[in-house]
Amino acid sequence: MAMREIMYRDALREAIDEEMSRNSDVFIIGEGIAERGGSYKVTEGLLAKYGPKRVRDTPIAEAGMIGVGVGAAIAGARPIVEILYVDFAMLGMDMIVNQAAKFRLMTGGNGRVPFIMRTQGGAGGGVAAQHSQSLEALFYHVPGLRVVMPSTPSDAKGLLKYALRQEDPVIFLEHKHLYMTKGLVPDGEHIIEFGKADIKRPGKDVTLIAWSNMIPTTLAAAEELAAQGIDAEVIDPRTLVPLDRKAILESVAKTKRAVIVQEANRRGGVASDIASIIQEELFYDLDAPVTIVAGLDIPIPFNLTLEKASVPQKQDVVAAARRVLHADPIELAAE
Repeated sequence: MAMREIMYRDALREAIDEEMSRNSDVFIIGEGIAERGGSYKVTEGLLAKYGPKRVRDTPIAEAGMIGVGVGAAIAGARPIVEILYVDFAMLGMDMIVNQAAKFRLMTGGNGRVPFIMRTQGGAGGGVAAQHSQSLEALFYHVPGLRVVMPSTPSDAKGLLKYALRQEDPVIFLEHKHLYMTKGLVPDGEHIIEFGKADIKRPGKDVTLIAWSNMIPTTLAAAEELAAQGIDAEVIDPRTLVPLDRKAILESVAKTKRAVIVQEANRRGGVASDIASIIQEELFYDLDAPVTIVAGLDIPIPFNLTLEKASVPQKQDVVAAARRVLHADPIELAAE
């Protein structure tokens, strides 16, 4: 299949455009997504092509937007609700957690909620504590939701197209630092099923598990480790719910060591759950404790230097990998 290099944001736009063309039930609403084409230009040009009934600007009212989306999905439409920052999705958590996530069960399996919330999060750019959070663990914890966090343009397009054909609510989490990144995307129909992890870099010495914007950081760490003679395997789950446990466990069974990297603060994070799965399933195969590299348990600072210090950097991943490989000498306590 022919490939071309495009930006992450353009891959998202292609997915939305193709699915809107394929299915007239798909529509998108959000703040500034119509006339301005969105703050990150993901929806640029869609208003002219599909008109204001299917590409609609909203007031700054996240609870109302999410409520409209969930209600429209229950009624049979396929809405995409774009929330500018994941931080603002907290205003609509009742509709997400108590309505969208529960509706199928509460209707005896007969109800469907093909609702997608697209939003972005993560640190970077000094936009401070209320615009920089990584909140995937909140959605990960709620049964009934699918949680998607693509790291590349190809994954973004393939997963979004698949999401738009599902019957359950999908939380589609992007990262502000990924929109302008480039990558190869196949021409033609391109769909990636949920629950299928991707090995971004094969290796044999240690398994590095990461997602979203931590993939570029982790791949850079893997290259530095390679220069030191350490062959790291990098696994991107791509979807946290459903999680490809099989791929993760097969990799760790091979390398016998695991480092999990998340931008979100450590306490109560997804990394902790993945670590518990590895410990439970592979305890006797491990040559070192599972290690987590995560953000600090603090609100993201406004100051750029402090902001950078609050989330994992390449050297943090390198140090963790070397630690599980016992690559650095142990400092003995003074007698």
